[in-house]
Amino acid sequence: MFLIEKIKKTFLPFYRLSETKKIFNILNSNSKKRAMYVGGCVRKHLSNEKIDDIDIATTLTPSEVISFFQNTEIQVKKTGIEHGTLTLILNNQKFEITTLRKDISTDGRHANIKFSDNWEEDSNRRDFTINAIYLDQKGKIFDPHLGVNDLKNKKVKFIGDPNNRIKEDYLRILRFLRFSIEYKSFEINEQTQQAIKLNLDGITKLSKERVFSELEKIVKLKNFGDIIKSKFLLSIFNLIFPEIKYLDRIKKLKNLSTKYKVQIKKNIIFSILLLDSSNNHEYFFHKYNVSNTTKNEINLFFKALKDIKSNKEFFLKNLKKNIFKYGKDNLKNLLLIESSISKKNNNSRIESIFEEINNTNIPKFPLTGNDLINKGIKEGKKVGEILDRIEKKWIENDFKIKEEEIKILIQKNKF
Repeated sequence: MFLIEKIKKTFLPFYRLSETKKIFNILNSNSKKRAMYVGGCVRKHLSNEKIDDIDIATTLTPSEVISFFQNTEIQVKKTGIEHGTLTLILNNQKFEITTLRKDISTDGRHANIKFSDNWEEDSNRRDFTINAIYLDQKGKIFDPHLGVNDLKNKKVKFIGDPNNRIKEDYLRILRFLRFSIEYKSFEINEQTQQAIKLNLDGITKLSKERVFSELEKIVKLKNFGDIIKSKFLLSIFNLIFPEIKYLDRIKKLKNLSTKYKVQIKKNIIFSILLLDSSNNHEYFFHKYNVSNTTKNEINLFFKALKDIKSNKEFFLKNLKKNIFKYGKDNLKNLLLIESSISKKNNNSRIESIFEEINNTNIPKFPLTGNDLINKGIKEGKKVGEILDRIEKKWIENDFKIKEEEIKILIQKNKF
């Protein structure tokens, strides 16, 4: 499978796929070079990585882009037209296309821009040399800041003066952290270090959503744990995110996920980084206004860890009950979280518990609210209360209950 994918990438790179060719044939009609690929898709193509998003830069204005794709099968969405960005959709695949720009003024969060038709001018406003590599539809590179060489040597470097680049958008501090970890670029020159230190307060001017979004990307990196290899990056990360106290747990989690071939989702990572006996995680939720989905999942893990701490039989005799209570997937995740947090070496038991979770079947609770109504209970709050009591008894009896027991419980709690 790996060999097939490698052959595909070699002989059919992303810029030769039918969808991308259709788009570029329209944009570059009459043999004019009006568009090139830029940013992450080019960087990942050159690094032989999986390409998720395709960004296109163009000399055309947004209104011209719209007119070029009129009466074609390609949809145009005005996703960020005020910044010169549109989204093209072909066969359910999205392509972000942005007009070349230059910054007129910036305040560290937003930039006032002017459209341009100058490729070098556009490249000068980008953050890092490795993100300012352009690729035309034939695969030819345009590299005004020698980003290809930096990518080859895994060097994350600001374009021009780091201080100026950061002042244009303070989020670039976090992006620098992310790319430095991803490419293991840990030799950071003094000029860059000083620029980051001087502008660190700028992070507080950014929206919570932008900061949290970038943090999610950082913690999801395969080699996120490598941050400890750079004293500078680690110190900056700790200053920005003091609630993330437990980076030392990541290595253990990575070893467990590799050994047991478990995919680690972001909320498991956040649980490991945040959870202890305090309300540390709740402060983090408030600070970054995280989604209810993330809150609910991490809160569930927090409560379950308390159960585990007070119940030595949690993954043993009580396993069946806890599978019913939390679900199989959550229980496996809990096992990984608890094992990563624990100072004990519990690796030997994990595989057997995983196997037992997989092999344990929980029967479906045999009653519904309608069943109780049919047995003479009036609709309303009482139905739910009686159903809860019957379910509790059913669980206590190893997920079995006789009809006679149900009748007794109904009679006891009917009034």
